[in-house]
Amino acid sequence: MRTGGAAPPETTIEPRPPVLAGRDLAKGFWVRRGRGPFAGRVRLVAVDGVSIELAAGTVTGLVGESGSGKTTVVRMLARIIRPDSGQILLDGGPAPSGRPLGYARQVQMVFQDPFASLNPVYRVRHHLVRPLRIHHRGQVDEEAALAELLHRVALDPPAQFLDKFPHELSGGQRQRVAIARALAVRPRVLLADEPVSMLDVSIRLGVLNLLADLRERERLAILYVTHDIASARYLADTIAVMYAGQVVEQAPSTILTDHPAHPYTQLLLSAAPDPDRTGPPQLAGGGAPPEPLERGRGCPFHRRCPHVMEVCRRARPPNVAVSPHHTAACWLHAGPGTDRTGEPDRTPEARNADQETTATAGHRIHHDPKEV
Repeated sequence: MRTGGAAPPETTIEPRPPVLAGRDLAKGFWVRRGRGPFAGRVRLVAVDGVSIELAAGTVTGLVGESGSGKTTVVRMLARIIRPDSGQILLDGGPAPSGRPLGYARQVQMVFQDPFASLNPVYRVRHHLVRPLRIHHRGQVDEEAALAELLHRVALDPPAQFLDKFPHELSGGQRQRVAIARALAVRPRVLLADEPVSMLDVSIRLGVLNLLADLRERERLAILYVTHDIASARYLADTIAVMYAGQVVEQAPSTILTDHPAHPYTQLLLSAAPDPDRTGPPQLAGGGAPPEPLERGRGCPFHRRCPHVMEVCRRARPPNVAVSPHHTAACWLHAGPGTDRTGEPDRTPEARNADQETTATAGHRIHHDPKEV
């Protein structure tokens, strides 16, 4: 994978209306800080102003390291937890509050751990029949529907799997049963929260190919959550990169991985396996992500960024259009007219110095791949 280089060429992408969208989603949790009777409670901001769209017949990848807020975003979209602010839109209109059957019938979630998502005391038949009875209320031929579901997820012959317990299946087979259970309600949106991270490497490709097939055959809108930017490039049409509760870059997958605009995306790509790399990876940054309770103002990545400027420590960067359909929340790409002060009383000389530093760093990040 390339992690830098010239600006990407103009790309014509046909926009598709989103089936499901999140607008400026934010979520925080109250946690105890300290020990003993005088321990206080502080608010941990897990997601801060995330917007994402899922269109029919496409896979959107949501990429980031542990603690970046990916699962919280998915659970808000699934209406398992309620956002503190922001909107969830279904077909362009506000989604119903709570999680009514009508919403659950259209939006289904596949959980990360196939060992925990299936009840070990029930057979596969029970896991698949239950959603059929809840959502279709006897309107389908159960035996035919069960056989079709298992066939759709490549568990053939179906009769061999229906009466097995989860512990009698492999990890990949369990995850396919979990996907079949989600498909039983005939959803339009599938939210897959790291569906292959608990599986052996040898069987991950089969599950990824299954998701790709569902995109093509069923025209599902799929959100694929992962740590692995390489698998996101393989599967996803669009990739959104999250860091410290925020989306820092979003673009079509090939553009984002060939021409990353945000230093954090470059760090992820430099650490990803690359068959064309001849030596050890040269990481484009270092350090560790900030503790959730220690996230301050400014760019969340400034402590690790090799191109950090003074403005990065003071003000949150705007979401900048780097090229058509490609945005990055980074001061390196902010134009001269962008308010980059973060302080109301800064002098014109200080502002000019930030702009000159940005211009130099922006040239370096685009035209000298060895720097990243």
